[in-house]
Amino acid sequence: MKIVLLEGLGVSDQIIASHVKKLEEMGHTFTAYEKNTDAAVQAERCKDADVVMIANMPLAKSAVEGAENLKFIDVAFTGVDHIPVEAAKARGIAVSNASGYASQAVAELAICFMIELLRKIPQTSAQCRASGTKAGLEYRLLAGKTVGIVGCGAIGKRTAALCKAFGATVIGYNRSKVTDPSIDEQVSLEELLSRADVVSLHTPLTPQTKGLIGSKELGQMKPTAYLLNTARGGVIDQDALAAALHKGTIAGAALDVFYEEPPLPANHPLLNTPNTLVTPHMAYDSVESMEARCEIVFNSLYSWLGGTQLNKIC
Repeated sequence: MKIVLLEGLGVSDQIIASHVKKLEEMGHTFTAYEKNTDAAVQAERCKDADVVMIANMPLAKSAVEGAENLKFIDVAFTGVDHIPVEAAKARGIAVSNASGYASQAVAELAICFMIELLRKIPQTSAQCRASGTKAGLEYRLLAGKTVGIVGCGAIGKRTAALCKAFGATVIGYNRSKVTDPSIDEQVSLEELLSRADVVSLHTPLTPQTKGLIGSKELGQMKPTAYLLNTARGGVIDQDALAAALHKGTIAGAALDVFYEEPPLPANHPLLNTPNTLVTPHMAYDSVESMEARCEIVFNSLYSWLGGTQLNKIC
């Protein structure tokens, strides 16, 4: 089999080399490339591949359609909305993800966002750097607050568990029934938005969740509530959120994801809103989670080569 890795996996060369050695001993070839989003370049790199490995870089549909030998797309990421899954299905190409590798990392950043917003860390830091004090700032605790988890999969449940450790009440919205000791109550989205002091989004981006949080939903939130998104940018209507933040419809937001991948343009609507924390899609990224991701994606490859598909998307 010809195996092609289209971008780095964020781990040491030694870790990759150990897997390359194993694959070559099995009689396969392995080629690794630097990240390149150009569709023509991707098509050239994929054209003779039996297996394509990729992380969160968008994979061009034309690259999949032109790869006549392609049999398996091994995605080193949880979401697969950047992969032309329907085109793969049409060709009978298997697709697997790396679900679970970043649950702790994303959940920890969500908790960090909650505390930074409630304790007004950016404002306090700015005043301190300006030789000021905390004068005029009012702080809140996460303990005793109601946190609403929208999307109660592995990451949502892990975030809920950390919230419970801080003494919060956790309510959840999920399309299917959820049984988890960290989620005190499963409610409708409307009820969650109206009750929660913090709303944390953990849904995949699908046709059903695109624009899930828009003007109507933001208007259902408390004016003292905060909105967090460590899921996918498209789950929120960015313009509606920017307008809500400027109007004071909600108290603030923390965002790790946007419609497009950072770097963002300087005039991006959510880079110029009050009480807004922004990070450049780094929730999943830690030394530990990158190493876990690498092991998951290569184990998926070895398993598929042996006739069993793990973490199956299609």
